[in-house]
Amino acid sequence: MLSKLEMTESIIAAKLSKGTTWAAIAEAAGLHEVYVTSACLGMNHLDKSSAEGLCSFLGLGPDVVEALLAFPHKHWDKTIPTDPLIYRFYEAVNVYGETMKEIIHEKFGDGIMSAIDFTMDIEKIRDPKGDRVKVTWNGKFLPYKSW
Repeated sequence: MLSKLEMTESIIAAKLSKGTTWAAIAEAAGLHEVYVTSACLGMNHLDKSSAEGLCSFLGLGPDVVEALLAFPHKHWDKTIPTDPLIYRFYEAVNVYGETMKEIIHEKFGDGIMSAIDFTMDIEKIRDPKGDRVKVTWNGKFLPYKSW
């Protein structure tokens, strides 16, 4: 079986070769663009019909389907990211994380936002002063349990 890294490399090579977009790939899989991209990068998995639709669209074989079906081992480096775009998200959470926590606790109580029961949308907002990136996180609130 392909590793998740080998799977990702195959998918990206096919994406570039076909000259397609993540949105088109997600449509072929029948799922949301953010989730499918995450699965293609090895951080989530797909069900069989979605994996087969994606691989059919990209012209990839059953080895990639099998790798997309495998549950991921979610990991990341604990160091400060060096990619400028990813660093800006790290910076925003560092600057506004405590603020987000305070406001969530005030509005919902003591708990967390799920990253499992979760969706994300990324939009391009046209602006004459420079286009804007709009990221929306939508996660279920999970209160801490007392016992």
